[in-house]
Amino acid sequence: MAAMQLTASPVTVSARSLASLRGSSAKFGTLKPGTLKQTQFRSLVVRAASVVAPKYTSIKPLGDRVLVKIKEAEEKTMGGILLPSTAQSKPQGGEVVAVGEGRTFGKTKIDIDVPTGAQIIYSKYAGTEVDFNDVKHLILKEDDIVGLLETEDIKDLKPLNDRVFIKVAEAEEKTAGGLLLTETTKEKPSIGTVIAVGPGSLDEEGKRQPLSISTGSTVLYSKYAGNDFKGKDGSNYIALRASDVMAILS
Repeated sequence: MAAMQLTASPVTVSARSLASLRGSSAKFGTLKPGTLKQTQFRSLVVRAASVVAPKYTSIKPLGDRVLVKIKEAEEKTMGGILLPSTAQSKPQGGEVVAVGEGRTFGKTKIDIDVPTGAQIIYSKYAGTEVDFNDVKHLILKEDDIVGLLETEDIKDLKPLNDRVFIKVAEAEEKTAGGLLLTETTKEKPSIGTVIAVGPGSLDEEGKRQPLSISTGSTVLYSKYAGNDFKGKDGSNYIALRASDVMAILS
């Protein structure tokens, strides 16, 4: 069955609409026909990018905001096949080009941890797109940065703040009765192994609160949370907040 794809700029969705989006391939933002009801489209707002006039030569983010140069969309598949613009996956990464002065907690000032030049992965629906010098940028809050990417493979993602990075378990190939499942009928798993955790979120005094989840743990997480990724080895990964991890399995 053909899939319908949203290729617009950043969108704002309600929690219920996001659940429907997350149900299919969140990595590519694809939707199966009939996934969203007509009433749900009322909460789906498409925003065009803000264009900065050529007379302005720089952008200085304020507070805990970060300016990111968006990575260009992939124009080819791994097999070298050219993709039309409608089939190109929307990037979720880019390079940090400027940062704000940070946040203040009482008398404590906390600088932004992410340095300029860093390659990052950000939350899919975060920030505001800006066209600056004919290049697409994104202004977003530091907390919307999922993690740092020090290599070209997503499996090496270093999560930030309260994010947890998980390698998703393989989907079951058979039912309990032994029947083989097709790709379309396999239940998407919400279980995986934690391969990296962030340093924790900041409390009201600006102090880091370490996460109680450790690497190597097998966890059960919320089905409609986080951001999905596929590694170069074909494995599936998900980055989500620690609060979206529901249980540790043993």
